Formats: sequence, structure tokens, C-alpha cells
Amino acid sequence: MAVTPPVCDFGWPAPDFRLPGTDGRTYTLADVAAPRGTLVMFICNHCPYVLAVLDRITRDARDLAPLGIGVAAICANDADTYPADGFDGMVAMARDRAFPFPYLHDADQSVARAYGAACTPDFFGFDAQGGLQYRGRLDASGRQPGPPDAPRELFAAMKQVAETGHGPREQTPSMGCSIKWKAA
Repeated sequence: MAVTPPVCDFGWPAPDFRLPGTDGRTYTLADVAAPRGTLVMFICNHCPYVLAVLDRITRDARDLAPLGIGVAAICANDADTYPADGFDGMVAMARDRAFPFPYLHDADQSVARAYGAACTPDFFGFDAQGGLQYRGRLDASGRQPGPPDAPRELFAAMKQVAETGHGPREQTPSMGCSIKWKAA
């Protein structure tokens, strides 16, 4: 079932984290932050919404780095129920797709809860001081990729954050599969 996250709460502070990456390193928010902002995205290996845009996510992450935006992806899905989202699958995906960002595993889902992540993909764009400036979609894609000439909403928003410190006031929420929460 498709889920839409809430709109951007401008200035909301980025929660810190300490998570293992698929490259064998452990990362904190400070490790992935960059001088002009940080993009934290919640993705997973099996969601059709993520798979439809994974090449675009990778492209945008590569294009944001020279603008001074740090990028990290986090998978928080319950791997017991969704084995494709387990750490071994994450390692394979990061390698096979040549992710230009750390792909982090939130096994206990505490980081996803701290961020209020709702779906995959869910994008959190922060300014240089760690205040939320973007909680919108990548582009007009859904379960299928949008047209090749679709405006790059996430990239444009984070470019604006890098240049001005402020995200766009008008944002279209992302849409995707719900985070697969563990049973209580």
C-alpha cells in the first residue's frame, strides 16, 4: 500500500545516528554531513517505488556532492519479514549499483523512528546547520519511472539549500511503500 509522508517541518533538527554501512564502516550523521547540507534518505532493496528511481537517486547523489551536499541512505525494513532487505542484500545492491553514498542498516529501526520515516523512498534534506529544509519527492516518478525529462525536484531543492540555506516552500511529498516495521 502506498504511503505519503507529512510535509516539511522547516528547521526540525536532524537526529544523530550511528549505523553500520555496507562498506564495513560505521557512520554517524557527522560522518555524512557536508559543508552545505545533508540528504538522508530511507530506501530498501525490494520496494518498486525505490527500484523505479534508483538510477535517478544515484545520479542525483553524484550531482549533489560537488555542491557540498552529503548523502546517505538507510534501510530500516524488518529483514525477518522482508529478507531481500537484509544486510547481505544491502551489501550486494550497494556494490552492484555502485552507490556513491553510504548505505546504512537500521536493524532496530530506532533511526527510522527518530526521523519519523514513513515510506521508501523518504527524503530528508537538511541545511548546513542540520535543520530540515526538504521533505519532498525525487521527481514525478511512482511505481514506474517518470518521463526522462521530469523535473529533478529533489536535486533542485537541495541545490537551493546549498546555495541559500533554505528549501523551497512548495514541496510535493514523496510516495512509496510503507516502512516494514517489526511487530511490537
